[in-house]
Amino acid sequence: MAQHPLPSSKKLCFVTIGATASFDSLIKAALSQHFLEALQKNGYTNLLLQHGKEGGKILEDFQTCNYTGEDQRYKLGIAGFDFNRKGLGEEMRAAKGTAGGLEGVVISHAGSGSILDALRIAVPLIVVPNPALLDNHQEELAEELANQGYVVHGHLDDLARAIRDSVVLREKQKAWPPKDTGDDIYGRGLAGVMDDEMGFVD
Repeated sequence: MAQHPLPSSKKLCFVTIGATASFDSLIKAALSQHFLEALQKNGYTNLLLQHGKEGGKILEDFQTCNYTGEDQRYKLGIAGFDFNRKGLGEEMRAAKGTAGGLEGVVISHAGSGSILDALRIAVPLIVVPNPALLDNHQEELAEELANQGYVVHGHLDDLARAIRDSVVLREKQKAWPPKDTGDDIYGRGLAGVMDDEMGFVD
């Protein structure tokens, strides 16, 4: 079991930065007033952050400045944790609503392992590339998956829009793994692309 409370019979937005690289800018964006307001307007009740070691201070400062029930929290239950060594399947299934809650969303860095986990659970997924990384593989992967209808390509400067776009994705999201039609730009199917990307930051 996870060492943090998971909401039941609620609508969860789960944000994950993975286990390897810090992504403080994503945690800050997820705690911005604009984004929290978007969550509330779209019926969310809870925000759960997998923030890593460095991101914990960002959440702690937010919690200190915004007590439970204050307007700045938009009546959301907000919690976080460093990482779950058993994996993040439990948190993603909670966002899926498998325990009786409403289906929410997962917001993930563009590491292929995290993306695959979410796609297999079939939870609506927003992928946000980390601009601090030296390569652009995350950007390319997020863009290609979004173009083919599997995810929403999110951006740090407008996560609120990504939440709105995820509502549309929920209605038409494709099942994973994709059928090999032979017409993708890589010539080996998206599943093959994801396998190749497993060597990059997860």
